[in-house]
Amino acid sequence: MLKNIDPLLSGDLLKILDDMGHADRLLVVDSNYPAAASGKPVIRLGEVGVVRALRAILSVFPLDSFVERPLERMEAFDDPSIVTDVQREVLATATQLEGRTIQYGVIPRLDFYDRARECYATVHTLETAPYSCFILHKGVITP
Repeated sequence: MLKNIDPLLSGDLLKILDDMGHADRLLVVDSNYPAAASGKPVIRLGEVGVVRALRAILSVFPLDSFVERPLERMEAFDDPSIVTDVQREVLATATQLEGRTIQYGVIPRLDFYDRARECYATVHTLETAPYSCFILHKGVITP
């Protein structure tokens, strides 16, 4: 056990987060997402929702400050103006933990699947709310 590390962050997940470099992308998805189809490493968090998973991940994972929208979400119901409750809470969590205003990039559902294949790894949750799929762009730690 480590001090000040969220216990949700397993050794396997911490290794992936640490191995990722600047601008690598992490996919965090709900229970309906076909995570194994990506061919990339999949970390399964068990009975955890997306908001809880992202709170743990963002406690150690810096979002990229060199891109306009370092947090992207799957478009809900084919309408970019619709924001689900989970998506709203994820954005609030990211803004709080980053200490700066974060805005979403919105990716149409079918395009999201294509973009997801380019991600370094996938974190699979048992979130049941639809459209709870996100891409995080890794940033850098500055002195």
